[in-house]
Amino acid sequence: MSLRRLYWSALAGQWRGGAVLLVCSLLEGVPAFFSGRLVELSVDRGFSVGNPAAGLGWLALFGLAAVLGAFGARMVWHQLGKVVEPLRDALVTAVVRGVLHDESPPRNQPDSSGVARITQHVEVVRDATAGLLVQARGMLVTTASALAGLVTVAGALVLPVAVPVIASLVAFVCLLPSLARRQRALALADEHTAATAGTSLAGMRDIVACGAEPIAALAMYDAVDKQANAAIRVARSSALRALVISLGGFIPLLLALALAPGLVARGELTAGAALGALVYLATTMQPALRGLAATAGTVVLRLLVALRRLAETAELPVVSDGTAAPRGTDVEVHGLTFGWGAAAEPVVRGLDLGLRPGEHLAVVGPSGIGKSTLAGLLTGMLTPQEGRVLLGGVPVRDVPAALRHELVALIPQEAYVFAGTVRDNVGLFASSASDDTLSSALDAVGASALVQRLGGLDAEIGHGGEGISAGEAQMLALARVYASSAEFVILDEATSHLDPVSEARAERAFAARGGVLVVIAHRLSSALRADRVLVMDGRETALGRHTDLMTRSARYAELMQAWTTPVAGESATGAGLDGCAGDRPAPGTGGRRPTGSSESVGGAPSGNRPTTSAPPPLGTATATAAGAPSGDGAAAAVGPRGVTESVADMPAGDGTATGSSSHNGATGSTPRSPSVSRAARVS
Repeated sequence: MSLRRLYWSALAGQWRGGAVLLVCSLLEGVPAFFSGRLVELSVDRGFSVGNPAAGLGWLALFGLAAVLGAFGARMVWHQLGKVVEPLRDALVTAVVRGVLHDESPPRNQPDSSGVARITQHVEVVRDATAGLLVQARGMLVTTASALAGLVTVAGALVLPVAVPVIASLVAFVCLLPSLARRQRALALADEHTAATAGTSLAGMRDIVACGAEPIAALAMYDAVDKQANAAIRVARSSALRALVISLGGFIPLLLALALAPGLVARGELTAGAALGALVYLATTMQPALRGLAATAGTVVLRLLVALRRLAETAELPVVSDGTAAPRGTDVEVHGLTFGWGAAAEPVVRGLDLGLRPGEHLAVVGPSGIGKSTLAGLLTGMLTPQEGRVLLGGVPVRDVPAALRHELVALIPQEAYVFAGTVRDNVGLFASSASDDTLSSALDAVGASALVQRLGGLDAEIGHGGEGISAGEAQMLALARVYASSAEFVILDEATSHLDPVSEARAERAFAARGGVLVVIAHRLSSALRADRVLVMDGRETALGRHTDLMTRSARYAELMQAWTTPVAGESATGAGLDGCAGDRPAPGTGGRRPTGSSESVGGAPSGNRPTTSAPPPLGTATATAAGAPSGDGAAAAVGPRGVTESVADMPAGDGTATGSSSHNGATGSTPRSPSVSRAARVS
């Protein structure tokens, strides 16, 4: 449905309120229709014949008509909200749907232009519609009533009055196209200013760190200047429009004043009729005409421009839903190729892949190589240029959207937490799940202690995840999908803000959950836990087990070497593949994980950095963990070359676990060590 159709259908759905407005309009037009006529009668049948009582009586009827008109206007305001607010809700829904289906949304930042469309353009449509229902409707009724009354009182003045009125309206219509273009330019300038300001504010820390304040300020000044110039052009057009309409309303009054004495002298008009005509022109039609033109020049134009702009962004292409029924949840990829543009270098080229339920695949590669793009292709959010992605033997995009949303779940790096209770957030994809099921999901991913700290499932979470850290938000997002019915789960760096121990626990929980699991790795320890590893390296990809890839994939061996080799004068734990700031150790603690290092993990979900002690000999490890995020259960994060990170099954803040192990390399599993208690081991 187009936005204009949505607009009119939303208004038509409020036909009862519209019928009430029509009745109120008739009442509101009573004084405009009878004003001149009652003044004529008060003069001709009262004051001019020496009967002031009769004249006052006719004026009293005029006052009664004014009371009826005021009552009708009051009823208009009373009914206005019942008509306008449902329209606003429908438009906001359409805009939000358009933002969510945007093919090129802003990455890693809020959509400021989308916010501007909701807070400005939708409100313009709402206010303009309300203005039309109140002002333009009332002025149109008043003008029509005044003209009808003028015909009954002074028909000889109708033609001289109509000519300048029609001429001014024609000139006004000729000015509308240029005014509409300038109004649209102003709307686009508003969006550009909002987008520029949102980008600068979101990256303020980086701007200050790089000393780019003058550049950011210059961009903001330029946007504001363009908006101001657009507003000035709109104001000039509006002033010219107002001048034309003012002349169209003032000239008829002058003509009536010039012609009325002669008509009265020839007996074609009575003195009361002449006065009544002046009442129609001066007190009713002229203000109504000016107000109607002003409303049409501002309200109607703003309404049309805003609707057009919303239609450009909110109208969605008609996409037929799929009808294919998948047979199971096997994932097969054949010759998959995709690039961001027809002439762009493909980021995924000729990929073949097969995944069966119960398999755990890790995807690794340098930053920006196309790992998240692959996730979009696997879930059906992106259409491949070549090749196919099959889910249960059928193209994933041919699966009905509702069923695909049940079977496939993608957890991005930016965890989305919504205002509401913990239960609302965790049970978002499992509305019928019991509290026990939700609690089990929270416990599985290590978020039980977090929920206890917040106050249980009924605890309120503020807007934008207020009161919780980025890592805690990721834990809630992990639990949300764990509690769902999804059988094909993709973790797109969904544990980037967790410490290595918490990350290992979450990944093992999803691996044990069943179904197909794809982990786009933030740390290379994720590759060691997977059954197979997909290495993305631009033109070439490699697929296999860890030990096989170490010998036949130069890129994978380089990544592992860079991850395990300490930098001179530095040591670190859990370094991310992308070198993100959240993974960098404190100064002096190193930039890479040393071979056989020993770690003390703080366990804060927000990514608190562990301290590092002197490394033991190769092949052994001693790990001390305090305050695991869950506070219950253990986790072991397998490091390269036999390094094992483990956390004791103790409450946060106490408990250690030590042990030694060797890494078999084939599947990323960790052999149990006799020196580690059963409660401290995760396999």
